[in-house]
Amino acid sequence: MSEGIAWIGAHSTIDRSATLPGMLGGISLTAVRGVEADEFLINLGADLDELAARTAYRDLTAAVGGPPPGVNPVMYGQCGEWLYVLEDWGMATWSTGFRKVPSMRPGPGEEVVCVTMNWWSPPQAILHAPGDERVRRAEFGEDTGAGSALDAALNAAGAVLLAPQADEDAGTRLSEAVFTAVGTYCGLSISQGLVQAGELCGLFIPMV
Repeated sequence: MSEGIAWIGAHSTIDRSATLPGMLGGISLTAVRGVEADEFLINLGADLDELAARTAYRDLTAAVGGPPPGVNPVMYGQCGEWLYVLEDWGMATWSTGFRKVPSMRPGPGEEVVCVTMNWWSPPQAILHAPGDERVRRAEFGEDTGAGSALDAALNAAGAVLLAPQADEDAGTRLSEAVFTAVGTYCGLSISQGLVQAGELCGLFIPMV
């Protein structure tokens, strides 16, 4: 059975843990297809030598004793035709970077789905560039209004709310529904065990 990515949403309200060799709480996700994986990572700010080394996330972070100021470690992998990038520092680099850095802007035929936690600049949001060079945005609890297959998946997963939910578990349930929908739409399955253990490849990416 596919593990999916609902577990990312289920742990969205948990703080990142410095004791883990990998990630678990508060993970933001960027998934892209239609562009070569290394090219996308370079456009995000990856160092060429670091990218070529394909170092496991846990070894990368252990080797340097923590990233320098203004730089964050990210984890990445491939699932089918999608490259995915995981970040637990508070948001997804691509979510703000594409507005400022020309090379991050999606080109024709390049599809990006991004779920960003936005810890310091709420609300949490979903961004979707379906391949036409335009980026649609929705806050958690909404769809993008484009009538897309992603919007249909958000509705089917219960990630689109008619009214705010008041109970204290509502945020976790909503995040889980959002990641369930994105996982369904993209066909993504990412192993929680591998991510927690930091066994996927890692890179340092500068803040934008």
